[in-house]
Amino acid sequence: MAVAQSPDLSQWVQKGVELYQAGDITGAIAQWETALGAYQNTNNSPAQALILENLARSYQQIGQIDRAIHYWSETIAVYRQMGNQTQVGRMLVEQAQAYSKLGQNRRAITILCNLPESEKPCNPDSALQILRQQQDALGEAAALGSLGNAYRHRGEYDKAIDNLEKSLAIANQLENPVYRASVLNSLGNAYNSLALVNYRRAESANTRGDSAKAEEFQQNALSNDAKALHYFQDSIEVARTENDQRGQMRGLVNSISVLYRTNDPSSAAALTEARSLLAQLPDSRDKVYAAIDLANLLQPVTRSEDTSSRTQCLKHQHQPQAIELLQQAVSIAQRFNDSRAQSFALGKLGQLYECRQDYPQALDFTQQAQLRANQDLLAKDSLYLWQWQAGRIFNAQGKASEAVMAYEQAVTTLETIRSDILTANRDVQLDFRDAINPIYRELAQLRLEQASLPSVEPMKRTKELSAALRTIDSLKLAELQNYFGNDCVIAALNLNDSADFSPATAVFSTIILKDRTAILVSLPNGEKRSAWIDIDSQALIDEINEFRRELERFMDFVYDPTQAQKLYDWLIRPFASDLEQAQVKTLVFIQDGILRSIPMAALHDGEKFLVQKYAIATTPSLTLTEKKALDRKQLRALIIGLTKEAVVDGRRFPALSNVGKEVSQVKARMPGSKGLLDEDFTRDRLQQELSQTLYPIIHIATHGEFGTEPEDTFLVTGDNGKLTITDLEATMRRINVGSEAVELLALTACQTAAGDDRAALGLAGVAVQAGVKSALASLWFIHDASTVKLVNHFYERLLDSDTSKAEALREAQLELIEAGGQYNHPAYWAPFILIGNWL
Repeated sequence: MAVAQSPDLSQWVQKGVELYQAGDITGAIAQWETALGAYQNTNNSPAQALILENLARSYQQIGQIDRAIHYWSETIAVYRQMGNQTQVGRMLVEQAQAYSKLGQNRRAITILCNLPESEKPCNPDSALQILRQQQDALGEAAALGSLGNAYRHRGEYDKAIDNLEKSLAIANQLENPVYRASVLNSLGNAYNSLALVNYRRAESANTRGDSAKAEEFQQNALSNDAKALHYFQDSIEVARTENDQRGQMRGLVNSISVLYRTNDPSSAAALTEARSLLAQLPDSRDKVYAAIDLANLLQPVTRSEDTSSRTQCLKHQHQPQAIELLQQAVSIAQRFNDSRAQSFALGKLGQLYECRQDYPQALDFTQQAQLRANQDLLAKDSLYLWQWQAGRIFNAQGKASEAVMAYEQAVTTLETIRSDILTANRDVQLDFRDAINPIYRELAQLRLEQASLPSVEPMKRTKELSAALRTIDSLKLAELQNYFGNDCVIAALNLNDSADFSPATAVFSTIILKDRTAILVSLPNGEKRSAWIDIDSQALIDEINEFRRELERFMDFVYDPTQAQKLYDWLIRPFASDLEQAQVKTLVFIQDGILRSIPMAALHDGEKFLVQKYAIATTPSLTLTEKKALDRKQLRALIIGLTKEAVVDGRRFPALSNVGKEVSQVKARMPGSKGLLDEDFTRDRLQQELSQTLYPIIHIATHGEFGTEPEDTFLVTGDNGKLTITDLEATMRRINVGSEAVELLALTACQTAAGDDRAALGLAGVAVQAGVKSALASLWFIHDASTVKLVNHFYERLLDSDTSKAEALREAQLELIEAGGQYNHPAYWAPFILIGNWL
């Protein structure tokens, strides 16, 4: 801890240093804040700066990051005034690290170098550029390391690894072992994160039956794990040589999960070493979280696709050790007056007793954890966990109303912190599908079960169903934000009821639970109906994948609608008479999970396809759906296409022989439209054209893929390049201002993989992410003249002011069905879906 070197050092500063060294950080803060007030009336800028540094680091140490950021800003201002650029650069690095701890990684990257999306060199006033100009090698290494960590938290692993490797190279030259251990550990974390992404890709490929792709992703994941382990072990060795116990503990804790995942027998020795080391560490905030981590790691953890409510329970033989570690964590956290750390330790104790089914004891610890979380605004990132835990405990005790109230509190807390929590850098890492997704699903399930009780009154039933729908809608927002990252711009509109859209529209919402699936329907008059599909989630996945495989069998000239009829009986038939009575003409689907990957238009009632009776649209959330009808005045389009073969990342994409005709026909439909074909279709040219002219419709006919991860989602450009969803979003948001937002983004020749609900989530969210009102997209690729016919009919009908977008698509699909021959097979017309605004 820095001490202001001045002949008239006040006893406040000295007392603060003594208290800090004794572990009384809050006492030290009180002394330094008093001293700061005295120094601000003097011209002793160096003393002010050092006290401010002490305060910033101390507040960061006790988890009050917002106060730390405030003091970093004041420190930077003083050093600027003094003209000490080296210290300005170093303090900016520490401020950026604080923003990363709040999950604000985009801001951290901007402070360190530049906007994350920018490909320009670092700004002159950025931390990295200042430190380079001052030739401060250690400061530059710290800035690069912080930049790498911020990119890792954003999921941009290539940039993360690149910056961390540059940081390591400087640390090696400087022969700074403590910093070298830290950056080695960061590289281990980057490869560990990349391994988890590739395991998830492998799981997704397995689900959709692509064994070759699954094996490729599995091998990539194993390679990433090997690199992660290599860096962690190097980090531990360097820290051990320097007797850096904190560095050793950090590396050991991080490596154990990788050792478990790869079934490495040395995991037991690593755990034993970590537990021995913990006893030697001086009490600190880091020691609290190390104890919590070790309590979680007493039992080998394996990857699991189980997204049910039950958090993993320790086996009986591990529980006494876990209780001892967690009680130690509570004791240390209390001494440091760290509410956030106490919250995690007490909450984990509550979970342990929940697993033991000792519900009174579990509830006591859980409520203590909630109390500590409420004492500190920044501990809200644990509060929702303990509210959820209380909900599970109440539910297990048969206290339904208390359980619903606790779940509602958890969701309310999540709504306030969602943008930070989904990808924030937390001491106790929590995965979205294990820690957030189940909360919404379990709350919706509780509401639906209450509505299904035989004794429930009609008004109460409607109220419970409406509450379930609101919960599902909130889940969809959270899923989108998790898929696209915490900086995704999701500006929710006012919550819309389906009756606001059209008197002839019914909205279907689905929610997949572990043992069954719920279907909720909102009718035009505001009434709600519900039904259940009584099969488990895996059986549903198998049925849905079979339906999609049947649809994509182009070679079968005669379509067998058996599977389509089965899904109709599950999803539509329970409500057929309600739809008939309400004279519904348009069905809007808010789908869950695997159901996003199939076109509802192809469901079959035994006589007709669903689209032959209703116009159909899908939306990821009503909250995100603009309800204003299409303005057809001066309707013109920018039509972009690729006809030639392309090679991207070594992969060949075949020529699209029908795209030239598609582009020319769309252009002819709307005067004032413009086409960009082949070499003219580049990212830069698209940005240039959209910055010069407003186009209500943007039509892109090229190969496109929607993958399990956002980085796997891209469009192929005419220069053998990729237009990522992030590129598209950045371009669209520059031009989308108020009423001048793009009305329709059409993506033909794209595809999402069967069985991949995350890929379909990316497709469903494209309109939201790109900031357009509607998207027309294809679920699978059709290399055929049928696409040209369908697109031409769609735009022909769209120009009619009495025809909605959903009806225009319906009529275009009917044209192909009624044409007979091969085109009445749903493989040719069903993949085209309308996302977002359907009016």
